[in-house]
Amino acid sequence: MSLLGVDAGTTGCKAVAFSAQGKTLASSYEEYGFQFPEAGQAVLDSPGVWQRIKSAIRQTTGACGRDPVTALAVSSMGEAMVPVTRDRRILGPSLLNFDVRGEEYLEELGRRLPDERLFALNGNALGNHFGLTKLMWIRDHQPDLYGQADLFLNWGAFVPFMLGVDPAVDYSLANRSLLFDLDARDWSDELLQWSGLDRDKLPPTVASGTQLGTLSPGLAEELGLPGGTLIVAGAHDQCSNAVGCGAVPEGSAMLGMGTHFTIVPVYAHRPRARVMIAQGLNTEHHALADRYVSFIYNLSGAIVKWYRDTFAAREHRRAQERGEDVYSSLFEEIPAGPSPVTVLPHFGPTLFPEPVTHPNGVMTGLTLETRRGDILKGILEGAMYSLKEAVDRLPEAGMDIREFRAVGGGSKSDAWVQLCADILNRPFVRPRVTEAGCLGAAILAGAGTGVFSSVEEGVSAMVALEKGFEPVPANVAAYAGSYERFRGLWPQLKGYLQGQLSGG
Repeated sequence: MSLLGVDAGTTGCKAVAFSAQGKTLASSYEEYGFQFPEAGQAVLDSPGVWQRIKSAIRQTTGACGRDPVTALAVSSMGEAMVPVTRDRRILGPSLLNFDVRGEEYLEELGRRLPDERLFALNGNALGNHFGLTKLMWIRDHQPDLYGQADLFLNWGAFVPFMLGVDPAVDYSLANRSLLFDLDARDWSDELLQWSGLDRDKLPPTVASGTQLGTLSPGLAEELGLPGGTLIVAGAHDQCSNAVGCGAVPEGSAMLGMGTHFTIVPVYAHRPRARVMIAQGLNTEHHALADRYVSFIYNLSGAIVKWYRDTFAAREHRRAQERGEDVYSSLFEEIPAGPSPVTVLPHFGPTLFPEPVTHPNGVMTGLTLETRRGDILKGILEGAMYSLKEAVDRLPEAGMDIREFRAVGGGSKSDAWVQLCADILNRPFVRPRVTEAGCLGAAILAGAGTGVFSSVEEGVSAMVALEKGFEPVPANVAAYAGSYERFRGLWPQLKGYLQGQLSGG
């Protein structure tokens, strides 16, 4: 018997089968790309991605041997939706959250509903990355598609629907539409009226871990799954990642160390809207319906990749040819203490510690004695300092993080995780399975089908911890001084940089 977790992301999907004790039995990954039909637009080819997801599932189940899958759940990217008919025809592409279409609605929407009222209902501030403005754009610019579509489904709802169950979306993914009422745990009549969108084009909402039905008999044979395989509602990928690393108690938090570094604190009571808005924080249901999460993030992983491709491209190619990871040798070059180079990590748009919409990264402290490792260390520090500013303000919103769980590709580096522990002055724990999205989905599948009595029991059974990282007092003190220099840099340069961007 095994539990299958599927993770549908923006550039690829994973399918991993686990034993009820958390052992990885088989896994598969399928990569896909997104398209740019016109400048500023970004979409996924929905039928093509669906084929890739089926392929990943088929490869994984084919390798399970004597441990057939009994239940599955899906973790997915947040805001993107797929237009479908009730007889499971895919009608068009899926607009991604960074597609510019829908921006034209923001000004009027903002006039019609105050920020505090929107946040009180939905837990988010108005923005074009949510599903709402994309659906409005389709309604007004592609009326035939909007009219033909019976449903618009987030990917975590789309995959189970295509596997044969009735349509449903979990609370965390429903929240990414900007049309969901957090307290009512259902679509908001007020927000639907505000947007002019149709309630009947959205699926019923359910809690993560809700049993949805069984796999279609026709697909069972195609995918190599047993007849009667149970399908369970999954979660938004960040929530599933948090479950998969054990960040479920109040006061715990996940740090996802991927392209985006994302801190996900867990708490039990909704903070006041005014406090959250002032800090740029959102509120979303966790995969456990009696808990909430927020997202604090920046492009840390992408900036480190830029460093690799800019300063070590040839070494990276040679390492790939040998089947090695170039990051190991690059991290050996970083100095032991704070870097002499201070980096503002505004290499892309960011929200923390304050919104910066136009990229303009900065490095200071460069001299003829600066080494490559100093620059890398400055990037690592600057990225964490920008997150630290937001983390240090969490107690104002009633959140106090006692421990972090580190997951994602960056968490494989002991040096990087230790740096995070020293800068944030919090203990970190790395679980054995660092690609936690599929594991979180598998735990939800087990909790929804009676393998476990609760998500917490599933976490206890399936999440194994590998290594702990305690803050080193001497390092904490050293980074505290460097952090103060970092904090002073942006206020001094902000006016100049904004003038440069505006042509002043």
